[in-house]
Amino acid sequence: MKVLLLGSGGREHALAWKLAQSRSLSAFYASPGSPGIAEHAQLVEGIPLSAHGGIVAWCQQNRIDLVVVGPEAPLVAGLVDRLAAVGIPAFGPTAAAARLEGSKLFTKDLCAANGIPTAAYARCTSMDEARAFIREQGAPVVVKADGLMAGKGVVVAQTVEEAEEAASQVFAGGGTEVLIEEFMEGEEASLFALVDGETVVPFGSAQDHKRAFDGDLGPNTGGMGAYSPAPVLTPELERRALDEIVIPTARAMVAAGTPYRGVLYAGLMLTATGPKLVEYNCRFGDPECQVLMPRLAGDLLEILHATATGRLAQVKVDWSPRSAITVVYAARGYPDAYPTGTEIGNLAAAADGDPEVLVFQAGTRRIGDRLVANGGRVLNVTATGDDLAAARDRAYGAIARIDWPGGFYRTDIGWRALKGDGA
Repeated sequence: MKVLLLGSGGREHALAWKLAQSRSLSAFYASPGSPGIAEHAQLVEGIPLSAHGGIVAWCQQNRIDLVVVGPEAPLVAGLVDRLAAVGIPAFGPTAAAARLEGSKLFTKDLCAANGIPTAAYARCTSMDEARAFIREQGAPVVVKADGLMAGKGVVVAQTVEEAEEAASQVFAGGGTEVLIEEFMEGEEASLFALVDGETVVPFGSAQDHKRAFDGDLGPNTGGMGAYSPAPVLTPELERRALDEIVIPTARAMVAAGTPYRGVLYAGLMLTATGPKLVEYNCRFGDPECQVLMPRLAGDLLEILHATATGRLAQVKVDWSPRSAITVVYAARGYPDAYPTGTEIGNLAAAADGDPEVLVFQAGTRRIGDRLVANGGRVLNVTATGDDLAAARDRAYGAIARIDWPGGFYRTDIGWRALKGDGA
């Protein structure tokens, strides 16, 4: 099978590493790729992710059998629709189905219409309307921009004034609607499922760390680390989340004539009354994908192709019982302004011969024989172990061997699951 992987981050490096192991793979390409992805796939140059016509034409010329779309923007913009129109299967939803991520308001309305548990909310089309609802709701309250915001379009406001300022910034930035939600108490977890219409197959759980600094302090980021599985998402809670949230969503999308195909990533709040949906993403999480792939025991290519072609019920998904953890090594200053071009040394020594250590490159480039930082989140140092504590110790041992003065990382990834275990 000839495969094209789209994307360049740590998520895509993890997917490339796993796809390259498939027995069904005959040719493997990636665009735009990265130095890490280039270790597994041939990079295609000169076709930006936004050039959908160019991507489709290249796939036709090279007889690609499956396109795996890593990031969300091409999905929301309709790349899968363009590929389907010429008969090329793609792993990912159509533009209509990708509204589950592309529009938070669309998802909230779908939940309300189908009795799917989520936070109470209001959609406000003016600042006056937003201000009135915020003052009626009180604080804390959650303010969200409607569209794609790279995981950072959410403000959990602790005061009414902070909430009003967040809503004002959405409208000042060109937004025409703002979503205001009740604040939900509980612990967050991520549940992944593969969907090919009405068939839903659970695909692992994880917890990530959004805040920049130890102790869950500092600004929100795209994610500073993650681990899988998430012990807090017990088998009973996972079953409830599937039965009450994910499966009804898949059925509602089919009923609307916009069946969902791809991975559906449900951000959950585990409240006192059960799991509630925080939001959906229509692609693998980043850095959650980096802890799912090392635990997947099956053939990823066969699984993704079956999902894309409506044969999900025919494949088996097997998981290792082992734990995985990833620590994000980010550029100093992230998520605010940060320098690029700082040199990363000793990367090959990180694993120190340990096959259970992997370093996925999230934001790097090569200048001659030098590997340099080229983004905010730069490396994902990942490890597996018999339990989470063993995986954590292995990952932090590996990250300590990397020579990168321009980077920083949290030292407490996994603390929720490791409370009372020396974390």
